[in-house]
Amino acid sequence: MYAGLKNTPCCLCGRDDTHTRIAVPPRALTLMKNGGPISWRDVVGTVTLRFCADDWELVSDLAIEMDVHPLSRCNAAHVSLDLREDHEALLSAVKGETDQTELEARLEREAESTLDAVDDPYTEERDVVEAIVVLRALEELGVRDPPGDPVAP
Repeated sequence: MYAGLKNTPCCLCGRDDTHTRIAVPPRALTLMKNGGPISWRDVVGTVTLRFCADDWELVSDLAIEMDVHPLSRCNAAHVSLDLREDHEALLSAVKGETDQTELEARLEREAESTLDAVDDPYTEERDVVEAIVVLRALEELGVRDPPGDPVAP
């Protein structure tokens, strides 16, 4: 089965000239426009979103200034991803159901680490935006508790 292209257009406006890309967990597809028909459990690895320069400025402002993600406005038809069937066809092997929890936990740890180093001069704005988008998406999906919530026993 065909997955997404590697050089995809801006997921917000569809413009071919992209400026910046970020990676989100496969489950985030369910938050995007046209993401319903895509089986996020069959995605291998992360989902890559690309943004044009104008939209990147908006995404950056949303994430950094408002602490929210733009995924509901992103078109899942314009993302880059690999579906499990592609790998099975290539290797002539059948894998078990993909467990996304390890990937989500890794992305969460990396995002938290990035936000902990936000004052480090080597931490780029792109990394901060990606971290915020990943964490807010995981919170909205119920995979992660929002900050400040009491931990359940």
